[in-house]
Amino acid sequence: MKALYAHAAHDLRLTDCSVEAPGPGEVLVNISRGGICGTDLHYHLHGGFGAIRLREPMILGHEVAGHVAALGAGVEGLSVGQLVAVSPSRPCGACQECLRGLPNHCLNMRFYGSAMPFPHIQGAFRQELVALASQCVPADGLSAAQAAMAEPLSVALHAVRQAGEMLGRQVLVTGCGPIGILVILAARRAGASRIVATDISEASLEFARYIGADITLNTAEDPEALAPFCKGKGQIDVLFECSGAEVALASALAALRPRGRAIQLGLSGDMRVPMMQITAKEIELVGSFRFHEEFAIAVDMMRAGLIDVTPLVTHSYPLADFAAAFAMAADRSQAMKVQLEFT
Repeated sequence: MKALYAHAAHDLRLTDCSVEAPGPGEVLVNISRGGICGTDLHYHLHGGFGAIRLREPMILGHEVAGHVAALGAGVEGLSVGQLVAVSPSRPCGACQECLRGLPNHCLNMRFYGSAMPFPHIQGAFRQELVALASQCVPADGLSAAQAAMAEPLSVALHAVRQAGEMLGRQVLVTGCGPIGILVILAARRAGASRIVATDISEASLEFARYIGADITLNTAEDPEALAPFCKGKGQIDVLFECSGAEVALASALAALRPRGRAIQLGLSGDMRVPMMQITAKEIELVGSFRFHEEFAIAVDMMRAGLIDVTPLVTHSYPLADFAAAFAMAADRSQAMKVQLEFT
């Protein structure tokens, strides 16, 4: 079969990869769709992000869905031909963090397409994938394109869980890429009363308006756009910082009310934070990293029609056209979520 490897920055290669047979408790999945994530783009454009660098060829991809091709011994609840969303989260279940109930912080995490450990954890952009049965969530009633959105939606759901009570809250989302857009959808479903969204791309802000943001602000055109929300000691209850930009975090914190909560999702390297402001307003700064149990919840919410991810998939390309797909994924003026078609 074929798999899409990143060898270094600007060096993607579609090459042969060995095919495995599913063992006990495992499932062979014919991958149908795979979404290109910001992390995949970082590996492609820069060879990594922050201190995390590619040190060997690595299969990219962790947003995938496909159809069950074969079942290993002992697998129940799945059937050949069934559409499944495949969670990339594979905690060991036995380390200190797993036993504390924090599987997303597993010390031995095998998250698809990650160069954090060495040897790297190979990703899921391959025509066939052997996964644990526990990773495969039935996606009956969804399209493969929708099912492959379960992973980024899980990131957004975990962030909203980190934010705590959302009913009636005034929310600010900085950065309207796919994760920011999904956070808007998830926060609204959780009860947010007003959602303000900021970005430096008018195309992204137009998309935020389309999916339901109440107010959108272009901070490139107007760096002081958040000033009305900074009156008094701030008007915003919850901030979701999805851009990973230091300037976005600093300006957004000024809009948070005393004892507001800032959820940091964006990852682009270390950021300096205005500690005096955080201290003086007693702001809670909370990280949000990956997910685990939220994956099955994301699939269930999509199947129930509670969150519609369909508008986010703006482009799809055959696997052989991976170069064009990655070029489009990097163009924020045109694309929201770009997916590869494997079958």
